[in-house]
Amino acid sequence: MLLPLYALTGRTQAIQALALSWLFSLLSHGIAPEVPMAAIGRYAVFAAAAVSVLLRAGNGVSTGGASVKRLVLLTVLLGTGMLVHALLFSAVRDVSVLKAVSWTVATATLLSAWSGLNPEARQRLERQLFGGLTLLLLASVPLLASGLGYMVNGTGFQGVLAHPQAFGPTMALLAAWLGSGIVGRPNPQWRQLGLFLLCLVLIVMSEARTAGLGLLLGLLVAAATGRVLAKRPLRKFLPGLGNRRVQLAIGLGLLAMVAAGPFLGAQLGAYVAKRGGSSNVMEAYDRSRGSKVDEMWGNIVEHPLRGIGFGVASDPFDMDVARDPLLGLPTGASVEKGVAFLAAWEELGLLGLLAVLGWLWMLVRHAARGGMTSLAVCLTVLFMNFGEATLFSPSGMGMLSLVLLAWAATAQRATTRGGHV
Repeated sequence: MLLPLYALTGRTQAIQALALSWLFSLLSHGIAPEVPMAAIGRYAVFAAAAVSVLLRAGNGVSTGGASVKRLVLLTVLLGTGMLVHALLFSAVRDVSVLKAVSWTVATATLLSAWSGLNPEARQRLERQLFGGLTLLLLASVPLLASGLGYMVNGTGFQGVLAHPQAFGPTMALLAAWLGSGIVGRPNPQWRQLGLFLLCLVLIVMSEARTAGLGLLLGLLVAAATGRVLAKRPLRKFLPGLGNRRVQLAIGLGLLAMVAAGPFLGAQLGAYVAKRGGSSNVMEAYDRSRGSKVDEMWGNIVEHPLRGIGFGVASDPFDMDVARDPLLGLPTGASVEKGVAFLAAWEELGLLGLLAVLGWLWMLVRHAARGGMTSLAVCLTVLFMNFGEATLFSPSGMGMLSLVLLAWAATAQRATTRGGHV
């Protein structure tokens, strides 16, 4: 229970406490046993971080302008709409209220906290966060030869985290920062490339296909559209492309891919198949997510405008809801859905979906002004949500996504930093 107290001491500490709440909740049980009443502890961190940021509202020199303040306001309005919708239409009202309040508090707090930091504090915290993810990467490598690294299913590598489907996306977010930094900064370092390649290897070993595809699309779409969204020429948006070191690395990489073509093809085929015998990406997606999509689509057809309630399972009466033993209040309700944007339509109705898409578009536009790195990280988060809906789940893997989305959305205009350890 020290994290809530730490969160109260400043904006930086509030962000760090929320990031640590993610880490502690997802550490491998073979390394750190699960803590009793952990869910209540996470909500205490949310509340303390929010109070910490509110107490410092208007103090200090910030990197956020009027547009970021509007984004925070729109986040609160979106969350309020979710709350009202939950009270009116949710099939499991108390669960929807809990999730709407926790998401709104966490997201608005992170946006306000990041935008309230001065440039030096912001850069320092960025280095700490991505440096911490790099330490997770390096700490996981020795477990490649240990059963601890494969505890969940025996084949998917989970590193020091509790599940391969948490480890893979975490490495994808780190890889998005490293990879975009290689082409988004004028003088990238060789160790960035080495760490990026190591991330790719571990993502494949995790068998987390959503992470690999999200990273690929995040980097490609950011490179293809970023200069238009940021209204900057290509040479300034991707200055690393003019660096001889980067050009040499790209050339050597292409030669290596050609030379190892059959081997790489076999490895990628096994990665896509993932024990399911799938022959292509679409078939693999249908095998792993098809039934969930069918359930969601059935609810959408039945309730296209109203929805079934925020954070509610497609079968609301089959939810496993954890409750406080004293008051009976919900402390958690895990819901697995394949596509966050389809889930938003199912849960909030068509108007709710449009509101969510509008909010996400603002996030992307804000991230683009910060350059290739912030846009790539933002898009990697969003593309991963096409396979695993974590965007509105701050109590699990979604917390790391929210921390980095808020960092990306509050980025300074025309920056060329990022991507180094």
